[in-house]
Amino acid sequence: MPKSPPRFATIGLIGNPANAQLAATLAPLAAYLLRRGCRILLDERCQAASPDPTLPLLARSDIARQVDLVIVIGGDGTFLDAARAVGPEQVPLVGINLGRLGFMVDIPPAQMELALDTILAGDYQTDQRFLLEGTALREDTVLHRDTALNDVVINKHHVARMIEFDTYIDGRYVNNHRADGLIVATPTGSTAYALSGGGPVMHPQLQAITLVPICPHALADRPLVVNAAVEIEIRIAARNTNPVQVTWDGQSSVELRNGDCVRIRRSDFALTLIHPSNHDYFRILRSKLRWGSQPIP
Repeated sequence: MPKSPPRFATIGLIGNPANAQLAATLAPLAAYLLRRGCRILLDERCQAASPDPTLPLLARSDIARQVDLVIVIGGDGTFLDAARAVGPEQVPLVGINLGRLGFMVDIPPAQMELALDTILAGDYQTDQRFLLEGTALREDTVLHRDTALNDVVINKHHVARMIEFDTYIDGRYVNNHRADGLIVATPTGSTAYALSGGGPVMHPQLQAITLVPICPHALADRPLVVNAAVEIEIRIAARNTNPVQVTWDGQSSVELRNGDCVRIRRSDFALTLIHPSNHDYFRILRSKLRWGSQPIP
């Protein structure tokens, strides 16, 4: 009887070239995948860490168009960067954690072969995550448009002074803010910058967006959770006196002027994460946030 082809026949490997552990993880991972009969396409940024000079090196956008699965080797920042690069092609991603927290890259290197054995055999969980599309506008001119898996953030730039801006939801005025900024986060991003700003932890399957003011001047200016179907608009107030910028996942940014606005809505595409079959989101929260742990004496 002919052998059936692997579920994920062609696999892209994307890593953080600045991570000192990348080469030590990439070598056994590539050897394992080749033994499993998989074709490998390697992120061109990882050339220096490549264990085999014959592995094809491609740009991330080209990898996304040719693979069945992307394995991200690094921390959550590497995962965010990879997700924004390959997400539009609807390629599923799985993460091997070389970072510190690892909410999205949830496979430890010591367990990667065991975890990938089950994933490549078709025994895994899938997890759909929506992204945000943020458009920065100056009158009718688009300054920049990008997507974010975690958050779109309006924040002060260069100086330690508050900025002033107004928020609207589906065209309806919500509030005027004097603060260091505003975090507009997905459920995925609720455990990132938004959590540090006092926002709620949101289960990743929620179709909701949270708006978290950063160090607001008014004590009543609190985080707000809204339906993910709305369009959020942040307008930089004409009376604002300090420099402002908007960032997407902390990885791309543009400076804003008074009167500029940023419109944020749920992206038209979602990201598919793949987890080992024993994946438990609440166990990850307990581990990463140290829930239930005893104080250090």
